[in-house]
Amino acid sequence: MSGARPEQAVLSRDTDMSKTDDTRAVIEGMVDGLNDHRIADIGEFFSDSFRWMGNQGCGIKTGLREFQDNWQRPFQAAFSDKICIDEARLYMGEWAAAFGRQEATHSGDFLGMKATGKRIEIRYMDFWKVVDGKIVDNWVNVDFAYVAAQLGVDLFNGEGWEAFDRGDRSAPRPD
Repeated sequence: MSGARPEQAVLSRDTDMSKTDDTRAVIEGMVDGLNDHRIADIGEFFSDSFRWMGNQGCGIKTGLREFQDNWQRPFQAAFSDKICIDEARLYMGEWAAAFGRQEATHSGDFLGMKATGKRIEIRYMDFWKVVDGKIVDNWVNVDFAYVAAQLGVDLFNGEGWEAFDRGDRSAPRPD
């Protein structure tokens, strides 16, 4: 890219590095709370006005109540016996990030798919901003396409790029 470059890392540039241990404590407590399937009292870790910003299919939740009603409850209705396993966590001042998986049983409706009873893996990435001991922002990416594939539904209708990896199709190249 020639010329002016976009400004990078604007949100985390001025993080207070002395807050790293406090941020770690909030995130670790929150993950334990989610693994205990807490909903009603999860506000211990989230500000009332926090923003939960998910990828397409997940939606955006504004405020604790919306997160509880439009993410936690439907998710737990669709997937029971779930456990969250962060494979890596990173902490930097007021910021934290993780990626990992949830292992769960598909026990309720999900994206129009009726319960299958299958044990599946739900991959995710989370990025959190913690202020004054509470999560104020949470950017989330949940791999719904992988979840659907485990349930026998190809959201890409055979057009996924895995076909290039298998050698079923040739990958296009830029001119």
